[in-house]
Amino acid sequence: MTRILVTTTSFQDTPGEHHQALADTGWEIVTARGPLSEADTLVAVGEIDGYICGDDAITRAVLEKARPRLRVLSKYGIGVDKIDVAGCTEMGLPLLFTPGVNHTTVAEHTFLLLLALEKHLLLHADSTRSGGWKRQTGRELLGKTIGIVGMGRIGKEVAKRAVAFGMKPLGYDLYWDEAFASDYGVERVEGLDDLFPRVDYLSLHTNLTPETRDLIRAETIAKLKPDAIVLNCARGEIVHTADIAAALADGRLRGYGTDVLDAEPPAADHPLTHLSNCLVTPHIGSRTLESVQRQAMAAVTNLIRAMQGEPPLAQVNPEVAVQRVVS
Repeated sequence: MTRILVTTTSFQDTPGEHHQALADTGWEIVTARGPLSEADTLVAVGEIDGYICGDDAITRAVLEKARPRLRVLSKYGIGVDKIDVAGCTEMGLPLLFTPGVNHTTVAEHTFLLLLALEKHLLLHADSTRSGGWKRQTGRELLGKTIGIVGMGRIGKEVAKRAVAFGMKPLGYDLYWDEAFASDYGVERVEGLDDLFPRVDYLSLHTNLTPETRDLIRAETIAKLKPDAIVLNCARGEIVHTADIAAALADGRLRGYGTDVLDAEPPAADHPLTHLSNCLVTPHIGSRTLESVQRQAMAAVTNLIRAMQGEPPLAQVNPEVAVQRVVS
């Protein structure tokens, strides 16, 4: 029987039509609770034909063990930095993904982090919950300048919300949508060296690449305003953890709000989880009922189409032809 591995927990835990769509295939569904390490992924693969993955470590070793039986890899989400994309292509394995399903949710989460930091939400809520009445003066977003690194779908949604709050959005991206920028008053900044000194808030919405790894480090933090806040709903490795922790501890950065870390879940002594001016959420920026259902249905649709030899909704390596695996 055709066997499908599903590892993403939000897919498994959220009700929706994606469960029925997968069940209707008649395939055997095997589940694991991801994200899986390389060692755990190696154990899970080998006897599966299709794979709906989250942020599991899918290395060359994993692909070599999974092939030749594994025929379709369907990413639940858009980030593929944990997947050996070149290996998938080399081995003729279609790698599918789900762009355009969670940009609203992630943009909202970005502002959740920003507002919580600027209004000292946790301090105030914890105080009243414990019977206290501790108060700390916050700051308004009105009139502030936000720099958005990565003006793709999510970056654009952040810009829209920034304008609604009365903020000035500056954008940096190699690819520029002039019509969108004109409609929402987003100023294009040609380089990060020009962007960093001008912003009150820096919001990261770029892919993790060799060029963006450790983009926020001591050298670049020094170019920001002394009371800047950095927001990260992209990937934890875009910031250098030790450098940003040091900047937060000595006041060089006023705050850091992040939904992602370099190690997930973090160790108990992770340097970013015990600082009062650092707000960390457990990589749930895209996890709402609505976005999970959209994303899960797209991942299932991709899998079913590719297994039947039909064009998927979106493919990372379109040069690899999808071939019928089941009737």
